[in-house]
Amino acid sequence: MVKRYLDLTSLEDAKKIIREEFELKPRTKTVPVTSSLGRVTAGPIFSRYSIPMTHLSAMDGIAVKTADTRGASEQRPVKITDSVRINTGNIVPPGYDAVIMIEDVREEKDGYVIRKAAAKWQNVRPAGEDIGEYEMILPSLHRIRPADIGALVAYGLEEVETIEVRAGIIPTGSELTGCGEPLKAGCAIESNSHMAAAMLREAGADCKRYGIVRDDSENIMDAIETGIRENDFLLVSAGSSAGTKDFTAQVISKLGEVLVHGISIKPAKPAIIGKIGDKPVIGLPGYPLASWTIMRELVWPLLGYYGLHPPEAVTLNAEIAQALPSPSGTEEFVLLSAADIDGRYVAVPQSRGAGVQMSAVRANAYMKISSRSEGIETGERSEITLLADKHLIDSAFLITGSHDPCLDYVADMAAVKGTNVYSCHVGSMGGILALKRHMCHAAPTHLLSPDGDYNTQYLRKYLPGEDLVLICVADRQQGIASKDGIRFEELEEHTYVNRQRGSGTRVLLDYMLGQKGMDSSKISGYEREMNTHLDVALAIKNGDAEAGMCTLSAANIHGLKFVPVATEKYELAMYAKTLEDERTKIVCDAIRSQAFKDILKGIGGYITEYTGVLRYV
Repeated sequence: MVKRYLDLTSLEDAKKIIREEFELKPRTKTVPVTSSLGRVTAGPIFSRYSIPMTHLSAMDGIAVKTADTRGASEQRPVKITDSVRINTGNIVPPGYDAVIMIEDVREEKDGYVIRKAAAKWQNVRPAGEDIGEYEMILPSLHRIRPADIGALVAYGLEEVETIEVRAGIIPTGSELTGCGEPLKAGCAIESNSHMAAAMLREAGADCKRYGIVRDDSENIMDAIETGIRENDFLLVSAGSSAGTKDFTAQVISKLGEVLVHGISIKPAKPAIIGKIGDKPVIGLPGYPLASWTIMRELVWPLLGYYGLHPPEAVTLNAEIAQALPSPSGTEEFVLLSAADIDGRYVAVPQSRGAGVQMSAVRANAYMKISSRSEGIETGERSEITLLADKHLIDSAFLITGSHDPCLDYVADMAAVKGTNVYSCHVGSMGGILALKRHMCHAAPTHLLSPDGDYNTQYLRKYLPGEDLVLICVADRQQGIASKDGIRFEELEEHTYVNRQRGSGTRVLLDYMLGQKGMDSSKISGYEREMNTHLDVALAIKNGDAEAGMCTLSAANIHGLKFVPVATEKYELAMYAKTLEDERTKIVCDAIRSQAFKDILKGIGGYITEYTGVLRYV
């Protein structure tokens, strides 16, 4: 009987079920030492030789018998007539038990004069100093590193026995298109299996990815039977939910047993743990971030039970920049962009949508909200787990506020200089409030004041008495984008798509509606909000609305007609002291560069006369 995922299992209990239900014994594979990087030893490995094999000189000098050097001093030099001239690395001849540096002797016709007695085995590398014959080089379950390969070769090993875990991945879905094939409306490029395969290989597993299987229970059954026969465990991508074409649980139940169908985590609730014969089958959810979560939180631990080495979690304590309400009873994993601000770590949440794959690209950390919690408050401290090396977190520069596509080019130019820019699009007002709370380095803003100036009045109002600075990114054109050249005065006659409250574009729209005596309630779609200019333009391109206000650059990207309504000042607001930070200098240098100005001119819709100019508030 198939267990529906409405009966949820906790993540810890799901891991416990895997440990109790499966023996998880890996097979072994003998590989050449020179090809063993990253593989895990199946047992202890022992040296074939003693290294060095015999006594070697550690210095250029003379090999002597220590008995012949007794009594030598500055006052009573001793002449050595029985010695051998020797260089570093030469074999010390039998019968000689020390080496005196050549700098400490005076050569004479019939011998060498010394002024200090030699200690036994002085300047001699004894046989087996590095390692003795049959001494252990590496223990079991050790992941082989470059230095290990050098040692294994030096100690006479040509091959090593390593752990082998074979994992199969079966992508399912009639709507899926393969990598490199043309994308059609209503279809999606299958990507989850490629992500999963990369994570399996990163942890040291051997991976076989099968072709896409369409939504048919018989075809899926045939694929699973083949996959479970050829591998130690199997991943089935998609088909784990409760839709009419979700067959994974049904097929696993026919071939074996469904142990878990539904885990109380978000995203990834409809995951499956099954058992066919004595092998695990994991059903991955279809949404990319949900699939990634199960790979990270369930499949990587599974590989650890086999003895492989998934990446080790590195954690930091950080302040969370935005409130994150979360239902109790469910563990939620939230992707973050984290950075060091004023000597403390701050983390800005990315989109929580399970299908928003770019959230994973933009994130450098994640956090877990406990099932016993109802969420996180703004500014609350929490443990976060890094998705990048710590030095990349320390070099991060957080930009929170108004969106513009040109910021991606600033980020690209800064990355070349070693600073990683992360942007969070919350609108101009959201950025100013984040800056007020010291939750970002810079806040992009273009807020029109009643007096016709931009940004300064809002900064004085919300951050009174602070030493602030604005760096001009560009003056840019805002206007009405549409397929038919709709003018501002015609908005009441067409469907509209808006920007979110607090955005500079929304402030400009409302200001102009007031100036022209137009009623927002008469604009169909005024309440529909988008977070970026590109989202507005895309909605119009797709026919979801007929008009919307955005930048000329966003309209150009999506091939829309554009009727300008205003030229506004788009600036980065920051604390003046931030200018002393090396990351800020790199970002400002990128903005001031001629290369960036040339990019803006190429995109269109920007005026660069004041680009890079500072205004102090």
